[in-house]
Amino acid sequence: MKILVTGAKGFVGSNLCAELKNCGYDDVVEYDLGSTAEELDEACRTSEFIFHLAGVNRPKEEKDFMEGNFGFTSDLLGLLKKHNNKSPVLITSSIQAALDNPYGKSKKAGENLIFEYGQETGAEVYVYRLVNLFGKWSRPNYNSVVATFCHNIARNIDIQINSPDTEVELCYIDDVLKAFFNTLDGNLIKDGKFCVVPVTYQITVGDLAELIKGFKTSRDDLRVPNMLDPFTKKLYSTYLSYLPENSFSYPLKMNVDDRGSFTEFLRTPDRGQISVNVAKPGITKGNHWHHTKNEKFLVVYGEGVIKFRNINLDEIIEYKVSGDKLEVVDVPPGYTHNIINSGDTDMVTIMWANELFDPDKPDSYYLEV
Repeated sequence: MKILVTGAKGFVGSNLCAELKNCGYDDVVEYDLGSTAEELDEACRTSEFIFHLAGVNRPKEEKDFMEGNFGFTSDLLGLLKKHNNKSPVLITSSIQAALDNPYGKSKKAGENLIFEYGQETGAEVYVYRLVNLFGKWSRPNYNSVVATFCHNIARNIDIQINSPDTEVELCYIDDVLKAFFNTLDGNLIKDGKFCVVPVTYQITVGDLAELIKGFKTSRDDLRVPNMLDPFTKKLYSTYLSYLPENSFSYPLKMNVDDRGSFTEFLRTPDRGQISVNVAKPGITKGNHWHHTKNEKFLVVYGEGVIKFRNINLDEIIEYKVSGDKLEVVDVPPGYTHNIINSGDTDMVTIMWANELFDPDKPDSYYLEV
C-alpha cells in the first residue's frame, strides 16, 4: 500500500512515519516543507491512503492560519480530484476548532472542507480532533506544555505557571498512532462524525509540573516513578527523551572501604530497593539476620559462597554462586547469612531487598554464621 504523509517531519508525522516503517509499510511518501509541488502531485495520483497532518499553529501573521490549515487542505483535495483518486483521507484537527479564535476557525474550515469532499466524491474521510499531545520529538517552547516543561526542567530552566489549577487534557503520541493504525485497518472509534483517540488524561498544570520535577529529583533519591500508572509511565518516557545529550548518565554514591563497595541503584516505595555489592577476593560480607526483611542475591561476576544458618540451629547451609551461571538466591528471615568471595577477582552481586533501608529500623542483627 502506498501511503502519503503530509507534515511528515512534524511531531505527529515523524512518529507516524517511523512506526509505518516498523510495521512494514515501505512505500511511504513523506511530504513536508522541503518537498516539491511535483512530488505532491505524483503522490496524490498514486497513493492509496493519505495521512494529512500538515498544518500551521504558530504563524508569523494571522492570515497564515487560514492559508496553512484551509488553503493547503484545499490544494491537496484538489489534486486528489484532479487524478480521480478516492483513497481514504485521515486529517488531524484540534479541539481548538470548537473555539472562536483564528487558529480554531482555520481548523474548523479545514474540517468542513474535508467533510464536503467526502460527500462529493464518496471517499472515506476521517477527522481527528486531537487534544494536547505529548511524547518524544515534540518541539519545546512551541505548542506543547509537556514538551516545554520537560525540556526546561531537565535543564534547570525556570518554568512559568500562571494558573496551576487549570486542567489540561493530554493524549500520548503512541495512543494516537494506535488509533491511526486502527483506522488504517478499518477499526476506528467515532464520536458522531469525528474519530477519537479513546485514551486521554486529565491533570492540572501545577500537578503536571510537580510530577515532571519529581522525575528529575529521582536521580538523586533513586526513586522509580510509579510505572503501574499509565500516565506516569508515558510521561516519564517523554521526560527522558528531552534530557540533554550530555546528561544521559548520572553518578551514584559508592560506599567504598578496603573490602570493596556497596552502592544503591534503585529505590521504590512498594517494591524495595536494588543495590550493587562488590567484594574483593577473600572478603566476607554479611553475618546478620532479619525478622521480616528479606533479600535476593544474584552474583553476576566472579565466584563465591553464600552461607546460611537458622539462628536456632547449628547446621550451616552453603550455596556456591558464580557469574558463569546466573542463579538467584533467596535470603529468608530468621537465617543469619554471609557471602564470601572465594575467587581470584572482584565478585559483583546484585542485591534486592523487599523494603527501603531505614536507619532507625534496620531490622538487621549481627550474628556469625
